[in-house]
Amino acid sequence: MINLELPKKLKASANQAHQVASQIFRPISRKYDLAEHEYPVELDTMAAMIEGLADSGTQKIGGAAGGRNDETADLTANANGGNMSALLNSLETSWGDVGLMLTIPYQGLGNAAIAAVATDEQLSRFGKVWAAMAITEPSFGSDSAAVTTTAVLDGDEWVLNGEKIFVTAGERSTHIVVWASVDKSLGRAAIKSFVVPRDAPGLSVARLEHKLGIKASDTAVLLLQDCRIPADNILGSPEVNVEKGFAGVMQTFDNTRPLVAAMAVGVTRAALEELRTVLTEAGIEISYDTPAMNQSAAAAEFLRMEADYEAAYLLSLRAAWMADNKKPNSLEASMSKAKAGRTGTDVTLKAVELAGTIGYSQRTLLEKWARDSKILDIFEGTQQIQQLIVARRVLGKTSSELK
Repeated sequence: MINLELPKKLKASANQAHQVASQIFRPISRKYDLAEHEYPVELDTMAAMIEGLADSGTQKIGGAAGGRNDETADLTANANGGNMSALLNSLETSWGDVGLMLTIPYQGLGNAAIAAVATDEQLSRFGKVWAAMAITEPSFGSDSAAVTTTAVLDGDEWVLNGEKIFVTAGERSTHIVVWASVDKSLGRAAIKSFVVPRDAPGLSVARLEHKLGIKASDTAVLLLQDCRIPADNILGSPEVNVEKGFAGVMQTFDNTRPLVAAMAVGVTRAALEELRTVLTEAGIEISYDTPAMNQSAAAAEFLRMEADYEAAYLLSLRAAWMADNKKPNSLEASMSKAKAGRTGTDVTLKAVELAGTIGYSQRTLLEKWARDSKILDIFEGTQQIQQLIVARRVLGKTSSELK
């Protein structure tokens, strides 16, 4: 039976992440929202601290915190391990500032991809890198199987060619996890992920995007022009298994989608807390003993949004718990991402509305959170894609049967 209370052994780590959010992120949140593309130098100290914790064995860094459990673990016992820890840390730091959270060195979404499918030898090599993830291309939107970037084996090197867009931390990260096809004639089964060092010959940044939100995070367009990397930088097996199809690289999303859901949950909680303060100061009482229909419209709306927040939070915990306990969680990962993403945009926009002029101004961070939350309903699979995946899993349909 799953226990959805906060795991006691992870409370210390979550509290530490909350202190980072409160003492470091919140004070500089507006500064870097107004200074897009400027690197937050305050995070350099955090990078050294995280690396020190990893070296001491106190805490794993980045995606190495998530992914697979020890194969010798007792599979009959409930486990709250790396995925749950990564989720709680993402939630707490995003409560401070989600753009800054995405800029923490060694915490890239590519790290989770490495943790999900890398071999043990690759985990030892890439355990301390800062890895971004490059999937989307100009030729497609949410269809990850439409990758046109190619990877050709030339002796003991892979040669990659293509263009990737909307790459979070694409300029600042030390490595990029790139999705590319090793044989276009074999379709989606031939799509593999490759770890490309930031200084690899043939890899360049074409431009940085100007965005609605998460402005502290750099979002890059990357060009791969005869980009060469070592042959053993392909994640997992280089063999193309047509029967297994696209499942290998898609396993990445089972780890990263709950993390993005947690980011949305963190922003949602921040907005609810700020809105409660604004409503209380305006003399509006929120009661849990009185039916919502007998309270003011603002209080009733707050109760509705708080219920949605709790649902998103619990769904996210379940998806991470299942990953830690070696249970297939593709359905639950998409459910958590869909619910949390939709709740984040709903709650932050409604908070701006209910707070009136205070919410629309820069006197609080409410309007910033409303802008930041939108991307959390888009990247790692849009709201529509998540609903499609959920429908396929529930109805037992394949991607060709239900499009």
